[in-house]
Amino acid sequence: MAKVATTSEKAAPTYAVDDPNGHLAHSTDVVEGLHRRLSNRQIQWIAIGGSIGTALFVSIAWGLVEGGPGSLFIAFAIYCAILALANNCMAEMTVFMPVVGGWVRMGSKWVDEAYGFMAGWNFFLYEAVLIPFEISALNLVLTYWRDDIPVAAVVAGCIVLYGIINLFAVRAYGESEFWLASGKVLLIFMLFCFTFVTMVGGNPKHDAYGFRYWKEPGAFAEYIHTGTLGRFEGFLGAFFQASFTCVGPEYVSMVAGEAIYPRKTIKTAFKTMYFRFGLFFIMGALCVGIILPSNDPTLVGLLDAGDTGTGASSPYVIAMKNMGISVLPDLTNALMVTSIFSAGNSYVYCATRTLYSLSLDGHAPRFLCKTTRAGVPIYCFCVTMVFPFLGFLSVGRAASQGVKWLANITQAAQLMNYIIMCTIYLCFYRALKVQGYDRNSLPYKGWGQPYVAVAGVILFSVVLAIYGYATFYAFDVGTFMTYYAMCFIDIVLYIGFKLWKRTPFVKPEEADLVWERPNIDAYEASIDAPLGLWKDIWLTVTLQKKKEVRDEDA
Repeated sequence: MAKVATTSEKAAPTYAVDDPNGHLAHSTDVVEGLHRRLSNRQIQWIAIGGSIGTALFVSIAWGLVEGGPGSLFIAFAIYCAILALANNCMAEMTVFMPVVGGWVRMGSKWVDEAYGFMAGWNFFLYEAVLIPFEISALNLVLTYWRDDIPVAAVVAGCIVLYGIINLFAVRAYGESEFWLASGKVLLIFMLFCFTFVTMVGGNPKHDAYGFRYWKEPGAFAEYIHTGTLGRFEGFLGAFFQASFTCVGPEYVSMVAGEAIYPRKTIKTAFKTMYFRFGLFFIMGALCVGIILPSNDPTLVGLLDAGDTGTGASSPYVIAMKNMGISVLPDLTNALMVTSIFSAGNSYVYCATRTLYSLSLDGHAPRFLCKTTRAGVPIYCFCVTMVFPFLGFLSVGRAASQGVKWLANITQAAQLMNYIIMCTIYLCFYRALKVQGYDRNSLPYKGWGQPYVAVAGVILFSVVLAIYGYATFYAFDVGTFMTYYAMCFIDIVLYIGFKLWKRTPFVKPEEADLVWERPNIDAYEASIDAPLGLWKDIWLTVTLQKKKEVRDEDA
């Protein structure tokens, strides 16, 4: 790729990019065929929308039943601390090199091309398979109101809306996620307020129950076995639920290549991620353990019956009904619908961009590099949109189980993502050191490195190794593969590509630490600094023109 930086006294600096579609694009915001159009507020809200999913409102019930409120709270706190290790690694690398494809492509540049191949396909499969799973979950949540809603109509509606949002321009995706994520924020703060008000007596029964359920039936529930072992296994159940509820760093990295002024907006998104871990996940786990006992008969009955995807199985909705509160359960379920739709929308975006990044590096067919004038990877989008059609399998009960099975076998991919991120950082850190880079001069310097990355690799690997331990009590090959199939798939991907291409490991002195930096530097020098987050939001909700406001400030 030929990239030439040019400047002029009277004109803003621009650079010419020889993009994958075979033409020179003279632009300050076209990078490898994609456009940098995501604003500060959109980036920050995408970071929120990508980290808050249905699991925080519904599936978290499993952690409560298996571990009890005490184990649930401690498990979420510990896992968020572990996830912060991966966030610390990703922040330094992504702010340093905010490229299209994010961490997926860094594996090829700084570790080994086969490693990048494995990382990309691992993440693509994980995101793509979750699209029909979320559509199926949306159908189940809608049954809270009535059972005769046509499943096929809901699936078709989601496919059309995902297509409209993601097909035209990245700005449309950013704007949709801003408002959908706002609904998530509204929902979670509404539930926090509900928890506090009702626990101090503000409920129809005037029952100030406080932390009653931490005493009876108790803070630590028994799971599988009894006694101390059972309570420890209960903690593990809650911990594994936390590991699939808490996410975030990967989504911020994926939007870095289309962010306006990435070194500022992406840096802010990563730095505030720690706050989101504490506020949304840890506080969410605390609230669930306050409002409902772990042995609530309604909750246990729904989980035993397998109704884990319906709004009726949400601990919050059950608690509201137990207290005799009306209307609020319907509002909660309605906001959960937008939350699920937003999750599917994010998966479409991330899967499309991941496939595009694979094609840029030659790890997927080259024709997938084609983009529209609006900067949308059109063929990657078309391939990704095949997966939502799997949602039609929900029409049949047996086929629906197949969709859930596909989603389950990719769950290990989420833990693999974080192991890969921390591993890439160790190679990045080594390359910086060998090539004489001063980390104090980086746009963002992570804390405690490289020990944080080493701890991340070890801890995520331990979680991955033991999260299917229960299968060994009564070993079944099918159940075992449900937990660990993706690990074997990744091994095959890595070894297969390694043998096929004979790729060498990247030596630290040869790691490409220049890459896209000159182009990113030139781009950021050519534009005004982004508006502050709250000012950007204020101008959006008041329908003011941001360019005119900037001119007034100048």
